[in-house]
Formats: sequence, C-alpha cells, structure tokens
Amino acid sequence: MYKAYALLALTTLFWAGNSIAGKWAVGHASPMILVAVRWAGVMALLYLFKRKQIAADWPAMRPKLAYLLLLGAVGFTVFSVALYYALVYTTAINASILQGGMPLFVFAASFVLFSSRIGWGQAIGFTLSFMGVIVIAVRGEWINLIELGINFGDALMLIAIIAYGIYTAALRSKPQIHWTSLIFILCVGATLASLPMLAVEAVHGKTVLPDMRGWTAIAYIIIFPSLISQVFYIRAVELIGANRAGLFINLLPVWGALLAVSLIGEQFHLYHAAALAMILVGIGLAEFSGRKLSRRK
Repeated sequence: MYKAYALLALTTLFWAGNSIAGKWAVGHASPMILVAVRWAGVMALLYLFKRKQIAADWPAMRPKLAYLLLLGAVGFTVFSVALYYALVYTTAINASILQGGMPLFVFAASFVLFSSRIGWGQAIGFTLSFMGVIVIAVRGEWINLIELGINFGDALMLIAIIAYGIYTAALRSKPQIHWTSLIFILCVGATLASLPMLAVEAVHGKTVLPDMRGWTAIAYIIIFPSLISQVFYIRAVELIGANRAGLFINLLPVWGALLAVSLIGEQFHLYHAAALAMILVGIGLAEFSGRKLSRRK
C-alpha cells in the first residue's frame, strides 16, 4: 500500500511538471509537435532497449491489439492534445488543478464498464473534489457558471480529464504483459493517432518547430511524464486498483501550483487555495473509504 502511495506521489509530481513544461514551450514548439514527438520518442526508446521483451509479449498482445492501440489513442493522444492546446489559453496552475477532476471520470468509467462498487465515502469525497474543480473552472465567480463564462483552455482540460479517466478504468482489461511492452504498444497507438492531427496543424500553418527551449521541454516530457510516470502509475493501479489510484491524481494540483508559482511566476489566488483544500479533503475521505471497502472484500 505504501509503495503504491510513493509511486503515485512521484507520478503526480512528474505529471505536474508536464503542465509546466507544456506552458513553458508555448511559442517554442506547437502542441501537435509536442504530442507526436513525445509518444514517438518514448516508443523508439522502448523498442531500442526492450525489443526482446516486446517480441516475447507479442503473442499476448496480438489478440487485443486493436483495444490497446485505441487505449493509447484515448489515454495518451487525446489527453495530450487537449492539455497542450489548453495551455495556450489558460494557466499552468488552472491546468494542474483541473486535472484533480480525473477521479470523477475514473469512478464513472469503472462503474459503467465494470460495475465497480463505490462507497458513500468515496462518492462524497469525489463530489467535494469535483466542486473544487468547478471553483477553478469559474475562477471563483459562480456567475461564470450560469453565464458559461468558462475559459476555453479550461474547457479543453475537461476533455483531457474525461479521456484519461476512461483510459485509467480501461487499464483493468489489459493483457498480462511486461510494463515495457504495454507502454510500447500504447505509444504506437498514440503516435499513429497523432499523425493526422499533426498534418492538420501543418496544413493550417500552425506548426512551430522546436528551438532549444522547445527541445528542452520535449526532453523532460519524454523522460518523466511520458515514461517514468506511466510505469509508476500502471504499477500503482495493479497494487491498489484504478479507483484508489485515480484518487491520487488529486495530488497533481498541489505539485502544479507549487511548480507554477516557483518556476514560471504565475499568480496564486484565493480561489486556487479554496479549490485545493476541497480537493485534498475529498481525496482523503475517498481514499479512507476505499481502504475500508477493500478490507471487506
């Protein structure tokens, strides 16, 4: 249990850094360049160093090849595209804190796809966390919700968290293969899905080839959020399940706010603090309830 907690804490730290790197790269590498190079880079590294393991797992992957490619497209490509385009329009703090809403969609997808049991404590904790997400989306002004005065980038982040929630729940049906083989085939699906969107970006004249700053951001994104964190997250899901692991995504807003303020000088507002408090209390309540449910099974 505590090994899973440590893995998830590092995972969310690296993911928070992904938002910072994506914001830092705005104007220095276009979003689809980030997405395509990110997943193609991870795919190439895994094949270079782990091709024997991948070949050994191919018989187990082949029956579920279409499923795994689709999983990579949804969890990796759709999420990344929405995130990097969102960062053009919103702050890294908002992007990070909004990702705290992922457990909502992990719960929903797990219930719809697998009829997973959800306790009252988890439901209350989730609701509290999601209210924190709404506070961010309306920038602390509830009239914005009524008037639909929500930032376009924040709306894109909602698409991103829906995609990753579905991906997290769907990991339950992955074949029993080594993590390198799983990440590799997911990256294949992500890379293939990114190519048409990369072409669309180029046709519209929006492509920005990376400069030194862009390549620095890409290097961080490939090594930490894309490779190391994915391994940690998949292992944590195996240890404590998708619902409980998904709750720890709520730590991402904490890391994101700290990094955004300290590294790129973004402003932290009172409504950010209120949202963080709601999210952290929600994760504590839901995790406590999840542990009780696990002991009863």
